[in-house]
Amino acid sequence: MALKIRLRQQGRKNRTSYRLVVADARSPRDGKYVEMLGWYNPVEATAEKSLHIKAERVQHWLSVGAQMTDNARALVCKCTPHLTQAQTAQKLDNRAKKNNKKRADKSE
Repeated sequence: MALKIRLRQQGRKNRTSYRLVVADARSPRDGKYVEMLGWYNPVEATAEKSLHIKAERVQHWLSVGAQMTDNARALVCKCTPHLTQAQTAQKLDNRAKKNNKKRADKSE
């Protein structure tokens, strides 16, 4: 089962709010989800009332292999930038290892 960390739309027309959830990639936008990781209310003016994310749970799901959507990544980066920085650093390390292995194979 492929898991995604994404936004789930809540609320009414012209007054939407969102939940940050872990869901199966094949489920619909407003469908069933595995766990709620936080919420986002773009209507609120103050930052404390507009965004709340459980950083330790996001880290857990990322370590299990869940992928973040672009909008979810932007919100997580706003609230807890260290999570996205660590994930980006890990991707760069993996690319560097892959490139070094290609160079070593090519030189032989």
